[in-house]
Amino acid sequence: MHELAIAESVLSTIIDRVGERRVHSVRLEIGQLSGVSAEALRFCFELASVGTGLEQAQLEILEPPGRGRCRTCREEFTVQDHILLCSCGSSDVTLMTGDELRVLSVEVIR
Repeated sequence: MHELAIAESVLSTIIDRVGERRVHSVRLEIGQLSGVSAEALRFCFELASVGTGLEQAQLEILEPPGRGRCRTCREEFTVQDHILLCSCGSSDVTLMTGDELRVLSVEVIR
């Protein structure tokens, strides 16, 4: 369960930026191909935030789907898993989205 380490890293990053201020909400983007369970991360975030300025903060997680682009035929398509194969048969595919893991925004309380 690497989500606990990810939650602790997210919390640490936010605390480094906002200091002791209380946080109202955090918005994360976690791609569907990132290998991170959004539900497990929510659970771990709640546990790891106890006693910090992020305790009781609302956590919103956006989960964009995977998108790939074939370098052979230039078609863009939805990617369901890590098997990057275009309908033209080419495996020369670039993953454009779906593996993100980033903090989009943090709203602090004044």
